Amino acid sequence: MKLKIFTFAFFLFLFSAVCISANNLFDVPIDIMINGDYIKMNDEPFLYDGTTYAPIREISDLFGAENVSWDEESETAIIEFEDKIIEMTINEKFAYIDGEKVPLSASVMLVNSRTYIPVRFISEHLGAKVLWDAPYYTVQIEKDGCTIPEEKILLRGYDNDHVYWLAKIISCESQGESLDGMIAVGNVVLNRVESPDFPNTIYGVIFDDVGGVQFEPVINGTIYNEPTQRSYLAAKMALCGKNTAGDSLFFLNPDKSKNFWITENREFYTAIGNHHFYL
Repeated sequence: MKLKIFTFAFFLFLFSAVCISANNLFDVPIDIMINGDYIKMNDEPFLYDGTTYAPIREISDLFGAENVSWDEESETAIIEFEDKIIEMTINEKFAYIDGEKVPLSASVMLVNSRTYIPVRFISEHLGAKVLWDAPYYTVQIEKDGCTIPEEKILLRGYDNDHVYWLAKIISCESQGESLDGMIAVGNVVLNRVESPDFPNTIYGVIFDDVGGVQFEPVINGTIYNEPTQRSYLAAKMALCGKNTAGDSLFFLNPDKSKNFWITENREFYTAIGNHHFYL
């Protein structure tokens, strides 16, 4: 019996380890900036257990590494950069730099057949300075002499000001809601931006007062409170295309609402948490 229990537990451990490649590693939209430019990557960076990862070949090439090779037998990636050789092995929390063992804050990972490495470690050892802009989930890298090819520059359809104001309204309106519920509030605002019946900016939608102020936080002043970190995440996910509210243009909490114009005049779409969403 003990052997069976151990075998089953070991199977679960292996299953969870394998699922690293299938879980929602890429749900959090991470941006990487180098010398002020957002970078377009073929394989997306991700955040795992507090560490930002990027594909080893892409990040090394951007920094001008002479060669990136792979030792199949030892599962080791080898980076040649100027007069330096960096060796990093899958699932190990250390690297070798010119033969000297150096600790890593997080292990190298193999995800979807791609080798991912901690961005801060490799960037700093390739001569760059790294900052983590937590609210906006952005790695900011500065490296002298690093020129980004035009085809690798990402032109986002939004800026941090959009994230900031969308996070503000989400934070005010979604206290206690699930992440899907928070994203849905963001979807309503963005749907209004696209609708000809509302202002065409996030800020304009939030402060729209045609026919009366649209959002309670504008009336009570909580719109000026600092957004929660989770609201920033929901805002960025909504701006990156995550949608849980469809084409909804309205939402309300039926247990708290005193105005029933929405329920009487708009088509019900879905309920998420305490909010009902209407087209």
